[in-house]
Amino acid sequence: MISRFAKAFIGITALLFLFTMIAFINPSSLSYVDPWTGQLFGEGGVEKSLSGPPNDPSAPPSHVVHGSVIMPKLGNETAKAALGRATWKLMHTMTLRFPENPTPDERSALTSYFHLTSRLYPCGECAEEFQMLLKKFPPQTASRRSASLWLCSTHNEVNKRLNKPIFDCARLDAEYDCGCGDEPIKKVSPPSNLGPMDLEEDPSKDDLTGVGMIKGGR
Repeated sequence: MISRFAKAFIGITALLFLFTMIAFINPSSLSYVDPWTGQLFGEGGVEKSLSGPPNDPSAPPSHVVHGSVIMPKLGNETAKAALGRATWKLMHTMTLRFPENPTPDERSALTSYFHLTSRLYPCGECAEEFQMLLKKFPPQTASRRSASLWLCSTHNEVNKRLNKPIFDCARLDAEYDCGCGDEPIKKVSPPSNLGPMDLEEDPSKDDLTGVGMIKGGR
């Protein structure tokens, strides 16, 4: 007869073998929660995230941003001209108010905006031309100045095709001053060693509102 000790030994061995097989088929997570910070370490936690930046679920897929034109041809020439003037004003104002030192996220947002505009612009044939220009002259977003001058140069490419006068890019700030107030575009001549889009601060106006400061004295 098998002794009670032998039966217990065989039973424990069988259980250990069963647990080993279960762990092999479905391994447990090697993670734990830091009680002080609440961060998850191990599988799927902080250590895994160190191997590379996590995917941003809000970021649009590349094929969405860089896809083909969506809109059909716009046959109404009057509507096409009005739409073009309004869109150029919007984009020029946007680049003139773009940060002087943009973050990578801000640069990506502006680039994505131009590419999405080239897909969703209501004039299909105009959108196709804009897509070709984006391929030939990729958006420059390193600073406000580079973005503004890039867009002005791109606009002039369209002006050339339409036999329209070439716009002087040094006059962008005067032509597209939106008068928004919080960051007024100063109408002053920049120093000779700076480019046309290097804007100076005006100490006579409030930084937030653009309203002239009240002068005091004794």
